Amino acid sequence: MKTVHIVLLTTLAVVLAAGVPAIGQVDHSAAPLPPGGPLRTMPHGNYQCALPGDAGSAPFVVVEEQNFRISTASRYQTGEGSGTYIMRGRELVFTRGPRKGEQFRQIGDNQLRKLDAAGEDTDLLCTRLGSR
Repeated sequence: MKTVHIVLLTTLAVVLAAGVPAIGQVDHSAAPLPPGGPLRTMPHGNYQCALPGDAGSAPFVVVEEQNFRISTASRYQTGEGSGTYIMRGRELVFTRGPRKGEQFRQIGDNQLRKLDAAGEDTDLLCTRLGSR
């Protein structure tokens, strides 16, 4: 029994020294995910893509031909057909299908910013409208 206590105390000391949150505590500090990070997926649903408008008219201008739908198994659909995507960290790339090669950066739980060929942000913002 004494050996069990020593093992438990040693384990607890190692965990505390490593800075691991205690049971019931949540670490709310979210470090940005680097490109090439862990494989992830986007929430399923229809994504409406738009450009910024101006103060004299609509706040945004929908670009219908850029809209797409994210479904299961890392798949997407557009008016031209379907394909697949891969998401590493916050970077999403359409890997097959009509939009093959297009790149996006996740900027919110339900938003993607389209990137140009150099990987720089464009003005096009795609926002999830709803699930499935």
